[in-house]
Amino acid sequence: MREVPFSRLEEVVQDELFPEIDVALRQGRHIDRNDSFSYTFLLDAYTQLAALYQRYRCELMHSSDGYFYLVPMSDLLGRRHLTVGEMLVGQTLALAYLDPATVSAGGILEREDITSRLAGFLGERQLILALNPRRKKYDERVAQETVRLEVGRALRGLADLGFIEFLDSDQLRLRPPVLRFADSVRGLADPATTLSRLISEGKIVTDRSDEETEDEP
Repeated sequence: MREVPFSRLEEVVQDELFPEIDVALRQGRHIDRNDSFSYTFLLDAYTQLAALYQRYRCELMHSSDGYFYLVPMSDLLGRRHLTVGEMLVGQTLALAYLDPATVSAGGILEREDITSRLAGFLGERQLILALNPRRKKYDERVAQETVRLEVGRALRGLADLGFIEFLDSDQLRLRPPVLRFADSVRGLADPATTLSRLISEGKIVTDRSDEETEDEP
């Protein structure tokens, strides 16, 4: 492990960790303190990499919550747009992250708990329409299976981006980057209540060039 930060970009690029971390950031992954070696590498190389990614019209962000991620300021490197399902599940996970009970449990959640929270916010019928807007008819016989599949698909997508990690087939652990889904309510007197209302109304909040917009699925 390095004892001092990098002094030149050439040193950063030649480091054995650079290719994997570079690809991960470009694919939209968040790197937090749990990724110990990668996180330390980004701390040491932040100055050089921030300048490098600016050449690609991207901004390397370092959150005060302890994670790095890349924000494209143009389409030069492409953009990874989250699905409606990923946004709704992500906001639900962020709300769980703010819950003291989840903190005391080490950030561990049961998969079934996530589905129950979503159904409680939206109602089962509206949840299906939100997760699968192409489904025009509501069929109770396939409702639960549809929700399970769509929530599972959303969780896999969020895991690929570093928001969560799977412990087994039934449990997952929340990671600090999931707080990005609560950015829209930070600074409010009761952020948890506001975020709950947004989810209940089926609203998703996205960041586009630092401009917050609300969309209804």
